[in-house]
Amino acid sequence: MGVSTSCVERGIAVVTVDFPPVNALPVAGWFALAEAVRAAGRDPEVRCVLLTAEGRGFNAGVDIKEIQRDGNSALIGANRACGEAFSAVYDCAVPVVAAVRGFCLGGGIGLVGNADAIVASEDAVFGLPELDRGALGAATHLARLVPQHLMRVLYYTSRTASAAELHAHGSVWRVVPSEELTSAALELAREIAAKDGQLLRLAKAAINGIDPVDVRRSYRFEQGFTFEAGLSGVADRVRAGFGKEKEGA
Repeated sequence: MGVSTSCVERGIAVVTVDFPPVNALPVAGWFALAEAVRAAGRDPEVRCVLLTAEGRGFNAGVDIKEIQRDGNSALIGANRACGEAFSAVYDCAVPVVAAVRGFCLGGGIGLVGNADAIVASEDAVFGLPELDRGALGAATHLARLVPQHLMRVLYYTSRTASAAELHAHGSVWRVVPSEELTSAALELAREIAAKDGQLLRLAKAAINGIDPVDVRRSYRFEQGFTFEAGLSGVADRVRAGFGKEKEGA
């Protein structure tokens, strides 16, 4: 259980997340993921990072129980840790390919939205159920996956989009049967890793440099509203009501 890194092929580092039962990461898990991705990018032998997950789904976001138990200290920790993990993927010195199976929710959107490429299984779904959890955030990253108005509808309703829908929008590279996900993701990572390593690093820096949105600043802005929801008590009220407004509220 936790975050592990392996080298399955020359030039490819595989970072795997495993936090049963649903890969809802605690604060320490997000920081561990950030360090694993950064370390893989610093390795001069690595030309591509493949981000994967074990278990029932790719990522279910933060560990809500940890926040409920530890209060504002855990909320601050989760904000900082998620920011670090998302930035680690975006700032990784080499391209990052995300292999997504099953659900990719909340913080998972932050990871894949900042990845360089996504390969998904046919059963993969993507969404931000934040409003049902009394939270906000990662609209910055969802906006990198779908058009602006669709992002807003998905955000306000907590609906999900399928891998096929994201493929139609051009944000998912390939959609494959679940049993073919690893091989398909490795195929893309292998093609990337075949390029000159130094040139790949220059290409990643160049592409990030022309990005029209500063994802770090944009997400940090969102986090302020997440913390406001927590301090005001609305987050606890919404979680207690399972995302639905109670009569008289």
